[in-house]
Amino acid sequence: MEDKEYTTKVLLKRFLPYYKKHWRVIVTDLFCAGLTTICDLVLPMIIRYITNTGMRDLASLTAGIIGKLALLYLLLRVIDCLANYYMADMGHVMGARIETDMRGDAYEHLQMLSNTFYNNTKIGQIMGRITNDLFDVTEFSHHCPEEFFIAGVKTAVSFVILAGVNLPLTLIVFVIVPIMVFVCTKLNRQTRKAFAKQRVQIGELNANIEDSLLGQKVVKTFTNEEKEIEKFQEGNARFYQIKKDTYCYMARFQTATRAFDGLMYLAVVLAGGLFLVEGLITPGDLVAYTMYVSTLIGTIRRIIEFAEQFQRGITGIERFLQIMDADIEIFDQPGAVEMPKPDGEIAFDHVTFSYPDDKNIVFRDLNLSVHAGEKLAIVGPSGGGKTTLCNLIPRFYDIDQGAVTIDGVDIRKYTLKSLRQNIGMVQQDVYLFSGTVLENILYGRADADREEAVEAAKKAGAHEFILSLKDGYDTYVGERGVKLSGGQKQRISIARVFLKNPAIMILDEATSALDNESEYVVANSLNELSKGRTTITIAHRLSTIKNSDRILVLTEEGVSEEGNHESLMAQKGVYYDFYTMADRFERCE
Repeated sequence: MEDKEYTTKVLLKRFLPYYKKHWRVIVTDLFCAGLTTICDLVLPMIIRYITNTGMRDLASLTAGIIGKLALLYLLLRVIDCLANYYMADMGHVMGARIETDMRGDAYEHLQMLSNTFYNNTKIGQIMGRITNDLFDVTEFSHHCPEEFFIAGVKTAVSFVILAGVNLPLTLIVFVIVPIMVFVCTKLNRQTRKAFAKQRVQIGELNANIEDSLLGQKVVKTFTNEEKEIEKFQEGNARFYQIKKDTYCYMARFQTATRAFDGLMYLAVVLAGGLFLVEGLITPGDLVAYTMYVSTLIGTIRRIIEFAEQFQRGITGIERFLQIMDADIEIFDQPGAVEMPKPDGEIAFDHVTFSYPDDKNIVFRDLNLSVHAGEKLAIVGPSGGGKTTLCNLIPRFYDIDQGAVTIDGVDIRKYTLKSLRQNIGMVQQDVYLFSGTVLENILYGRADADREEAVEAAKKAGAHEFILSLKDGYDTYVGERGVKLSGGQKQRISIARVFLKNPAIMILDEATSALDNESEYVVANSLNELSKGRTTITIAHRLSTIKNSDRILVLTEEGVSEEGNHESLMAQKGVYYDFYTMADRFERCE
């Protein structure tokens, strides 16, 4: 996955549409944010009035006036509390909804990405992007408009009020603000880069942990626990160093802001004191002025403290967009139609194919036909393209030149969903989802019921062993089916395909990892599954394909031999050599 870089402006522009569904909440939230600023802005005016009135004519400052001012402030505080409650409650809920929407969009996009993307991207990195990285978006989406709105209102109103009190002093104070913004912006950029590195490294750490824990049996077998711990500690140390650098940048940022705070207060004390001596400002005005400057500094400091949260959120959005901008390489062509139930006639017409990421040509001008209902077996050396050939039929990859057709129609003219619904695959590496046996079988067809799943299991030769399990069809299989044997997992995967009932079957070395007894049971299930369907079998054990209608020998040069078992043996060519060598090996077993 390419880590594209975006400007903050682009990131915010791409993020803004997520507010559209929640515009009522955001408008109300900003209105409440405006209400919360009233108390902060009115209090200095109340103190100014009391001070100036008391200095001029203390007798005129009655208890009634003070009571009315106190009642006004109390009312404003009640409004402030109610507004703040709404912001803390509904504002955060809105942020959580936006986070949920973004995570849903990211997951939906991930489902459409090709095998090439997953071949080149660590799952731990992807998980980090759609979980941890989006956590900060909740706070960002809520506080970002809120904090900047409050800061804008307070700064503008404070400037107007302060200018009315004493314009020269206001200009002295406010000349510091643009310098402060410039310095803090530069320091902010360093902080953002550090946060981005931090996210990348935690993704790497997650990926390494996942890899090590999923392969824990291999680790223990080779007694490499110390090696794995050492690898983890190295990654952990790198993460610590990145976090250390991040905190260094944050410290510089916060120190700079405190220094500018001090300069603004210094300007008020020095210039304000001199103006007071010269009679250019009244004591009450200076008190109010100091309070407004405190409010202004508090606002700026709040924005600066929010800057860390802002950078976390903007980094999360950036890493989210890097997923969303990953190219969908396999998609429905314009005008694609639903595929009808096919007869199963497959043809490769002058097909040239190379993997998108390395551009190494696997097939060049390949021509091949598979008849409807035929049982075709493909054999050949590793790297000859057997699995690649089968992956082209359901469009896991798109070809460079030529056409792959089913019943004479280019498969690219069909929608991906309808094409793949008519193709069943049983592979050597069976993947069962964490859940029950029944849930894994029903994965073959979402609208099927329990009875249909049981019938599919019977056809797959899995019914009896499933009933012997602790909870039968409701037995939890564990992550990746770890509680089941290889043969049991394979039969469940076959039951899943029986339930799907496709017209075309692809068996990719489906029995090569099984022991002899399990292989015999699974082979019988596969024979049952192949009846009445076009079946392409990639075989590791050649004894399992002797009864195929046709056998192809696929090498790096293309199809070198084809025919049935007897004719190929009679040729005493590549197939003959493969078969006799495999036969000797199987006898040794």
